[in-house]
Amino acid sequence: MRRTQCDALVVGSGPAGSVAALVLARGGARVVVVDKASFPRDKACGDMVGPRGVQLLADLGLAMPDGPQVGDMLVVGPTGRRVRMPSAEGLTYPGHGIAVTRTVFDAMLHDAAVEAGATALCRRAVEPLGAAGRTVGYRLDSGEEIHADFVIGADGATSGVAQAAGLVESSKVLWGFAIRTYLAQKVDLAAIVMWEPTPWRAFPGYGWVFPGAGGGANIGLGIATRADRQAAAKAVRSLPGFLAHLGGVGLLDGGVPDVLPRRLGGWLKMGMVGTTPAADRVLLVGDAAGLINPLQGEGIAQGMRSGQLAAEALLEGPGRAAERYTAALVAEHLPYQKITAALQAALVGRPWAVAAVARFLTAAAGGDSLAGGWAVFWNELLEGAPPGRHRSVATALSRFGEIITSRTAVARWFEALDGGVSPARRR
Repeated sequence: MRRTQCDALVVGSGPAGSVAALVLARGGARVVVVDKASFPRDKACGDMVGPRGVQLLADLGLAMPDGPQVGDMLVVGPTGRRVRMPSAEGLTYPGHGIAVTRTVFDAMLHDAAVEAGATALCRRAVEPLGAAGRTVGYRLDSGEEIHADFVIGADGATSGVAQAAGLVESSKVLWGFAIRTYLAQKVDLAAIVMWEPTPWRAFPGYGWVFPGAGGGANIGLGIATRADRQAAAKAVRSLPGFLAHLGGVGLLDGGVPDVLPRRLGGWLKMGMVGTTPAADRVLLVGDAAGLINPLQGEGIAQGMRSGQLAAEALLEGPGRAAERYTAALVAEHLPYQKITAALQAALVGRPWAVAAVARFLTAAAGGDSLAGGWAVFWNELLEGAPPGRHRSVATALSRFGEIITSRTAVARWFEALDGGVSPARRR
């Protein structure tokens, strides 16, 4: 049986895993990255790289992929009321994101990691290696064993690496599911859409209309399920009705096609809660760590940044790498995730409350200050936002959120994580 020894094994080569492999390889580490798919390959996604992701590409010296810039965004309420959320340049990020298909984007990052020196294998990691709860590598479906000083789990929301390492408390995870399709539809302004299939009974999630490939549209629907993963089927069944709603509010021309183009769905693990990001020799990045924005579903920028942080923690030295990485994630994301994960958990299963919140926000946030402040908060851009009205409003929203969520079960989870305790392992 062939055996390979390396400094780091990265399981999964999406944006988070590829950036981790890239940074490690550039730092001189021996890196093996495995993915069950060959590249290029597609993924269910809104295909939107946010401002922080655009900045990270520049920081890493990577070429910007071709795709339309996305600045201001519409939020469309269930009654059709529209609020334009302005996009502004921050102190640490540009004033726009980009729309690029995952087929193109993921292949670009994967190739960059290989060019930096990472060894890439199109294989499935099927069995963890190690004893006494310590993961020291993986056996692949080819029979080959990859032994590593550290394993980086970048294998998505349903991460097998996270499960094998005992880093997930499934009953606490805030699950979501999203399905998308591409349509031949021009998109002038990207939109997040709140929907009520029946009056005052909101769909438990969000929809979107984003620029897509070839000048078309990426249109999708995401559902928040909390721990009930069986509820994902509702998003699939509801997509035609959602497309009809888009036509009714003027966001889709020509009606709903009789036969939809290929639809693709995927799981989301949101808000970090329920997953301990690192312990011992295992570090989780991207979707595996639950780094999806609970309010609007963004995850690419957070995933890439987590890959960078994990790699930097390992390059600093093997001693206490997991603790350093966890501390870095806590510093960057805990204040925001602690609030928004608690808000999402409170709203799931309460369609009337979701409808009331959506109607209130789209009615109240019409002014520039409120809309701009909400955009900063909504997109997790407060850290690095320039001084001014928008930052002040976002700060006030954040402080209000801290107050109303401070005594929730979600808050207690994050307090344990912030205190250096592994919540998923303390049972």
